[in-house]
Amino acid sequence: MGRRELHVRANCRETESAMVRASARARPAHRRGLAAPELALALPLIMFLFLLTVDFSRIYYYTVIVSNCAGNGAIYGGANPAAANDTNGIKTAAGRDATNLVAANLNVNSATDSSTAPTYVDVTVTYPFTTFANYPWIPRNYTITRKVRAYVSPWTPS
Repeated sequence: MGRRELHVRANCRETESAMVRASARARPAHRRGLAAPELALALPLIMFLFLLTVDFSRIYYYTVIVSNCAGNGAIYGGANPAAANDTNGIKTAAGRDATNLVAANLNVNSATDSSTAPTYVDVTVTYPFTTFANYPWIPRNYTITRKVRAYVSPWTPS
């Protein structure tokens, strides 16, 4: 080893030890162990926000399903005048999209403007929703309601 290499290695060791000393000085001793109390203070807020996000996602999902059910029932009822007055067929068509919902809680109602020659059919679907927890200023029980109107296709084109 030459003289130059020894000098470079000595400088590297001095630099490393100076960096270690500087990093030790950068952390004050009174800051050690504060992560646990900070987590204890922040965790309830984090859990609240997580639960609120999950409930918002659930109500959004159920609203999309209920909207699709109302649309399916209206499409079935708008096919012809006989289908517009077929309330059981409309309920069946609306319920096909609600496989992830409790079928007993799904309420489907349909109405037309005439029982002999309807021009439109209104399908209203309701479903009760309950949040996981009680939130301030947000109701725990909520009824999701969607109404779709479809115009009935005539038997023969006019």
